[in-house]
Amino acid sequence: MDGIHDLGGMHGFGPIEPEISEPVFHAEWERRMFGLMMAAFATKIFNVDEFRHAIERMAPSEYLTTSYYEHWLHCLEQVMLEKGEIKRAELEAAWARTAGEAA
Repeated sequence: MDGIHDLGGMHGFGPIEPEISEPVFHAEWERRMFGLMMAAFATKIFNVDEFRHAIERMAPSEYLTTSYYEHWLHCLEQVMLEKGEIKRAELEAAWARTAGEAA
């Protein structure tokens, strides 16, 4: 394994500096992302291997510049689209609603 997703043992990324008293979730959307993923696994929409494969298909630049739960979001979007559980138009509409709520 030598993909960007397998950073264990690679040099040049500097030390890992954990946050003191780091919360489980830094934002409410991360809590919801966790719940969505658990629901997707429970309903067997996809399995852990499909989850990992979706994350491994992220572009290296995207993988390195996004957070842990953003990786999960990418995975959920990709797998749900690929399996026909959602349509691209539905996903784009949801993102548009989210952007409108944040404004």
